[in-house]
Amino acid sequence: MNELRKLAYAMPAWRNAGFFETAGQAFKRTLDVVVAGMLMVLLAPLFVLIAMLVALDGGPVLFRHTRIGKQTKPFGCLKFRTMIVGAEECLQEYLFHHPHARFEWKERQKLGFDPRITPIGKFLRSTSLDEIPQIFNVLRGEMSLVGPRPVTNAELAHYKQHVGEYASVLPGITGLWQVSGRNDVSYDRRVEYDREYVKKRSILLDLKILFRTPGVVWSRRGAE
Repeated sequence: MNELRKLAYAMPAWRNAGFFETAGQAFKRTLDVVVAGMLMVLLAPLFVLIAMLVALDGGPVLFRHTRIGKQTKPFGCLKFRTMIVGAEECLQEYLFHHPHARFEWKERQKLGFDPRITPIGKFLRSTSLDEIPQIFNVLRGEMSLVGPRPVTNAELAHYKQHVGEYASVLPGITGLWQVSGRNDVSYDRRVEYDREYVKKRSILLDLKILFRTPGVVWSRRGAE
């Protein structure tokens, strides 16, 4: 995995940005802060309600998972907790007893039936409401509203020689992959969507993705 990170640092995409690229990044950051700030205020009542429901089983409200961000820097990606306490042990036991699930997990890093997910967690995931806390990641400059989905250290291997492209931008709450099928597409196709976004990224593309996101969330297309 260290070799993948070295490859990312060797890529010039994020090191030698020109004037227009720098100006575009500054505008994108301004847009992120303004919109995220507005969302934080508007969604505050919903945030409190969800937090109360998640806390009913006595576990923590938020789940912080280490993801790989821009320049391959790790950060704590926030979500509402959607899994039972002791989820990792539950997963390993389930995979041990179900070979088909092991194959599915290896291919997609996701399960069609996941025994770790709580009832409220299933609803939060299907509506993408579990990702509301990532607004704080945006305000902290660890994520953007639009970009590739933040990946784990293990998932970085799927990008192979394209790690540098992924690491050239901030990961996003939503992105081209999310509005193009989400979990209905293979991981290799997800990588292609991320590469396409990096190559064609612009404020106009970000706005198009942002405007398409509510409809995709509402339809629950590709949701878990």
